[in-house]
Formats: sequence, structure tokens, C-alpha cells
Amino acid sequence: MIEPTQIIEESDREMTIKWSDNSETTYNAAQLRRACPCAGCINEWTGEKMLNDASIPDDLSINRTAVVGRYALNFHFSDGHETGIYSFAYLRKIA
Repeated sequence: MIEPTQIIEESDREMTIKWSDNSETTYNAAQLRRACPCAGCINEWTGEKMLNDASIPDDLSINRTAVVGRYALNFHFSDGHETGIYSFAYLRKIA
């Protein structure tokens, strides 16, 4: 499995993950928020996306990032949303 070797908070709106295969991915806050995998944003029974992407402003920021175990990150966004757990596998998938 490809794992992060370094997580860099570039600013309050952008972060970069360097991966074990020597690639790197830069994410912005709005992109991450629109891809939130939580049950409030994705129907956990059907997989249907419930979040309206247009409701997320492009100037959204990340107030805080937390590591979840050894497998994921949790972001606290400036719109108050903080329930998504972004596994490293999911982050790699949306890269």
C-alpha cells in the first residue's frame, strides 16, 4: 500500500502529501470539502452524494488538521464542517 511519507500544510487553504512511491499531491481546502466522505455528505446506504458542491465556497480554509490513527486525516473546515475521515487510501484515490 502506498502511504504518506510527509504531510505539509502549505497554507490554511492548501496541503501537500508526499507519498511512498515518490509522488506528491497538492490538495486545496474546497476540493477536500467537496470530496468529504462522511455520512452527512454521502448517503452511507446508497453511496449517493448529498453535498451540493456549489454550496462550498472556493475560498474555504482548513482551520485544523488531525491525524486519525495511522490511516487517515480529519479536517476542520472554516464552514464548521469537521466530520469527514479521509483515509490515506481515499486521499490517494482522489489525487
